[in-house]
Amino acid sequence: MSKAYSLKAIQKIPVDLETAWNFFSKPENLNAITPKKLGFKILNISKAYKEEMYAGQIIEYNVKPLLGISLYWMTEITHIKDKEYFIDEQRFGPYKLWNHQHHFKEIENGIEMTDIVHYKIPYWFIGDVANALIVQKQLKEIFEYRFKMIEKKYGKWPNQQCGIQFN
Repeated sequence: MSKAYSLKAIQKIPVDLETAWNFFSKPENLNAITPKKLGFKILNISKAYKEEMYAGQIIEYNVKPLLGISLYWMTEITHIKDKEYFIDEQRFGPYKLWNHQHHFKEIENGIEMTDIVHYKIPYWFIGDVANALIVQKQLKEIFEYRFKMIEKKYGKWPNQQCGIQFN
């Protein structure tokens, strides 16, 4: 059986909590912080309950993570605490497990945003090999790209480097 992996990315952003929350809690904004080479496309965002993000909301995407092959991916917003955190979990898609936590905390002169992702790749030990050769590198590139796009949108935090920890 393949093992579960996790990554953690922390970014300080010189913006107020309201502004950050309004941007990151809108799935439509994922396109702006996702590398173009992934061919990321939102197919549907359920709005049956309300316009704002809510627990139970379903988001459907197409993504091309490998060799330009289009994959269907469905996530559900499972937990949300206004202006503190939200969690999305894969319901269908390329991972056996995908749990992505988005945490926001006010700090002096801005916010600290922490992403924590727990993931598992299917196909037993082949998934472990795929993680070592492809997936971990690709996730690192995605979060580095997000870091740069967020800096471009909101400005740089002094002396901050993009740091992503894998476990």
